[in-house]
Amino acid sequence: MMSEGVEDSFNPVEFEVDNVKSSDGPETHELPGGEVSAHLATEEKPLPSAPAMSKSPEKPNRWVNAVDQFKHKRFFVLRPGTLDHAIEEIKGLVNRQQDGPISGIWLMAEVDHWNNEKERLVVLTERTLLICKYDFVMFTCDQIQRIPLNHVDRITQGPFCFPQHSLLKREGEGLRVFWDRLREPAFSSRWNPFSVDYPYSTFTQHPVCTVNEKFAELCKLQTFQEQLTAGAERAHTESPVPGKANGVITLYQPILIEAYVGLMSFISNQNKLGYCLARGNIGF
Repeated sequence: MMSEGVEDSFNPVEFEVDNVKSSDGPETHELPGGEVSAHLATEEKPLPSAPAMSKSPEKPNRWVNAVDQFKHKRFFVLRPGTLDHAIEEIKGLVNRQQDGPISGIWLMAEVDHWNNEKERLVVLTERTLLICKYDFVMFTCDQIQRIPLNHVDRITQGPFCFPQHSLLKREGEGLRVFWDRLREPAFSSRWNPFSVDYPYSTFTQHPVCTVNEKFAELCKLQTFQEQLTAGAERAHTESPVPGKANGVITLYQPILIEAYVGLMSFISNQNKLGYCLARGNIGF
């Protein structure tokens, strides 16, 4: 047993510690962006503090851009000089006496009654609207459809829509040009995917419209609609059609495409079969 004197000698002793910041440990500083920088403080030569680094902005996903770039490069119309050559050739095919001087040229995609996209060069002259099927691979114009501007009686612009039970969908807006609004397509024409007996044409923006400013201007739907409306109204005034109500009606409303299943258009549009594309090496 310990004596009482020995127990007294083991009483705890509390030491007073000054609240002094030690300079031996690392000193931390919070930098902008949540980063933490540590500096060792020394008495002889303190190390200079590192400059505060701001958080760099997030970089775009380069893989997404690479995929988009690859998709766009497949279009022959983007090859250097291809579009300029095509435009010059189309200008040479315009009949100045019949069509008049050229007012503008646009690169568009035509959407047929079965929802198939087809690459087109659209030329607006003083008296005519020309829809040109141009082969950007062989540099030849395969087909030209001439529509007198004094026959254009209605222009509709708006989002695409389909019948209630249709399985198809299409994003974006379109422009439909009517030149005989009193004539309805025949029943046989509606179910014939190759029929051209339609009193209207439907256009939408070309897929390369976002490549640069030059193509954005060539594919602008609103500019095409404004110049076409002005040209058609002028043509109705200068050359009215006997027995027909003259004037152009412009409407903003949904553009109906009467297609339901659309397996053919799905395959065609997914593979861009209506465009001049580099499709790779195909062999057996």
